[in-house]
Amino acid sequence: MDIDRRKFLSSAGKGLGLAVLSSVTVASLFENITAAGKAVDHLSPLEVAADEDYWATIQQAFSVTRGIINLNNGGVSPSPRIVTEAFVRYTWQQEDATAYTMWRILEPQSETIRTGLAEMFGCSSEEIAITRNASESLEILLMGMDLKSGDEIIANTQDYPRMLTTLRQRELREGLKLKLVQVPIAPTDVNDIAAAYERAIKPRTRLILISHQINLTGQITPVKRVCEMARARRIETIVDGAHSFAQIDFKQADLGCDYFGTSLHKWTYAPKGTGMLYVKKDKISKIWALMASEDKNKNDIRKFEEIGTHSAAMRLAIGEAVLFHNAIGGKRKEERLRYLSRYWMNNLKAIPKVGFNTSFDPAQSCAIANFKIEGVDPVKLGGYLMDKHHIFTTPIVHPEFSGIRITPNVYTTLWELDRFCEAVSNVAKKGLPTT
Repeated sequence: MDIDRRKFLSSAGKGLGLAVLSSVTVASLFENITAAGKAVDHLSPLEVAADEDYWATIQQAFSVTRGIINLNNGGVSPSPRIVTEAFVRYTWQQEDATAYTMWRILEPQSETIRTGLAEMFGCSSEEIAITRNASESLEILLMGMDLKSGDEIIANTQDYPRMLTTLRQRELREGLKLKLVQVPIAPTDVNDIAAAYERAIKPRTRLILISHQINLTGQITPVKRVCEMARARRIETIVDGAHSFAQIDFKQADLGCDYFGTSLHKWTYAPKGTGMLYVKKDKISKIWALMASEDKNKNDIRKFEEIGTHSAAMRLAIGEAVLFHNAIGGKRKEERLRYLSRYWMNNLKAIPKVGFNTSFDPAQSCAIANFKIEGVDPVKLGGYLMDKHHIFTTPIVHPEFSGIRITPNVYTTLWELDRFCEAVSNVAKKGLPTT
């Protein structure tokens, strides 16, 4: 192993250990990625975003079909091959003397994964719990807070439905008051979103739930301003980071939130059914675990992981996902995702009848964007794109707007986006075929 490669692996695996790089396939892939990375080291992340040779190497890390153009990566993302291989490897390993292997050998290694996630988020490993998804992370918080009848919680009408359902259940059972604000669609000034939250604050407001990135439109919200505003009024903040984590390059200090929940099977590319919860250290003791934990764990972040028997394989394979993310680089990845989004948006924006529910402002959106064709039903359009062109998209019908959500990923090619744009352009000009 030469010095440069050793340096790369040490950097990529900081806090994760090199045991996760045991397979020949993984080592070969990282050799290719590091070589491609060296070739663009002199370029800024924005310049690398448009370097197709570099991204061709990244695309080859995935084993996705090219028979379907998948533009619904916002729901759940394919994992790179090294993550899937690791998951399979750990699964076979835990089948050997299972109770011993799972609980004595594999499960303790999840502490290394916790450290890697904490480094990604910029916090202490004692503030990170490994969960199964964003919903579990956020429900731990929303159900675990001590609130009294009459206390108010602010959320917005475009927040993820499961989170609103959770709050409505507490509203029905305990007499809490859920106050929903309406945020503007593709605002000219992002501060209009913060203003909507500020206007909703009342003397009984105890908690604000805010999506860092709204899943319907890809709108990036001014989380830090809202968190600072809330803190000044002694109101706590929960950030739904299901889509922003590992899509946008940021740390906890950039948000200033008290709590944060995300899925790792979206933009981190970890195994399906993995998530992360952040709880500020001094607030762990006040949050009840969703599943009961012994009182001795009151101040321990691990109390939120008490779910009974679970596979160690999924948790450990998060390590390869973190390595893959770090090998690309968070900022490079963000700029590439935004580049892909703007590629198709710019190709369609001049076409008559095509409009957008997402801002073109780079500070307000990244990989996720939502478009519409005047007079065309988005559900029917989504069906047509899949049935006729094998392009998988996400039709959105919301009381405040409708359209189709498009989410490319780092494995998406420009050729695939060209095909998508051509199909949409034809519908905008000629309408949906009647037969």
